[in-house]
Formats: sequence, C-alpha cells, structure tokens
Amino acid sequence: MDTSTTTTDHSERKRLADSLSTLVTEAEHLLDTAQHKGSEQFAAARERIERQLQRARTDLDSLQDATGYKLRRAVRATDSAVHDHPYTALGLAVGVGVLIGALVARR
Repeated sequence: MDTSTTTTDHSERKRLADSLSTLVTEAEHLLDTAQHKGSEQFAAARERIERQLQRARTDLDSLQDATGYKLRRAVRATDSAVHDHPYTALGLAVGVGVLIGALVARR
C-alpha cells in the first residue's frame, strides 16, 4: 500500500466530511431563520433543501461508517502482524525510536 496515496485519500475524505458537515449545519441554520416566511415558493425550496440535507447526512454517515470500518480493519491487521512477528515489530519500534531520538537530539 502506497502511504502517499493513503495520506492523500485520508485528507480528501476528511475535507469532504468537513465540507458536508458545514453544508448540513449552514443549511439547517438557513431553514431555521427562514422558517417564518410562508410563501409557496419558499415551501417548495424548503422541501428541496430538506431532501438535499437528508442525502448529505446519509452520505456523511456512510463516509464515517466506511472510514471507521477501514480503521478497525487496519488495527486488526496491525495487531495480527505484531502477534505473528513480535521481534520484528519490536525491532521496528526500537528503530523508529532511535531515529526520532537522533532527530530530536540534533535540534
């Protein structure tokens, strides 16, 4: 698995989730403030916005579910790898610790 692709994929998903969340919040605020006006056109527009909001909520929930599933799957795979190869995992952890320590000591 390419880590740059994974990082890019993660940042795009986070950006999408943040964008959808903001859209939902702003649309709900718009509906709450404009609720006091009673024209037919407003009622039709409100129904369309409510449908779009529901779709956005569904998409956001699906995105969160998919991300949570992938995260749990990655945690299980890591746990399995550490249990299957404990000395390799320990060696990697020590190596990363030494590298971080060397970088911190240089500053």
